Amino acid sequence: MQYLYPVLKFLVGGGIITGVTYLTRSVHPAYAGILAAAPITTTLAFLFTSYETTQGETQKLVLASFAFAVPTLAFLFVLYLCMNRWSFLGSLCAAYLVWAGSVLILFRAVPFT
Repeated sequence: MQYLYPVLKFLVGGGIITGVTYLTRSVHPAYAGILAAAPITTTLAFLFTSYETTQGETQKLVLASFAFAVPTLAFLFVLYLCMNRWSFLGSLCAAYLVWAGSVLILFRAVPFT
């Protein structure tokens, strides 16, 4: 039964990605955006972590997730702006560079102990 647990986590995550793709193509991108931005995967990560570790470790994960929402917002902002000027792949690269820089700055600025 232990080997099925990682498979379950993988299937749930893949199901969410499939749902976002389906909603974008078949329904409306706004609904896909709601699903993509919803804290579903974050909640699942918290649930799985709380099941596997202590409440204190899960609380640290929640705090880190809150802090790292800022680089994610920077990523989305840069991706949106760059898509007007560059290809999607170029825009994605630029957004990831900004995200990585934001993460490095945050790691140096906030003590995660």
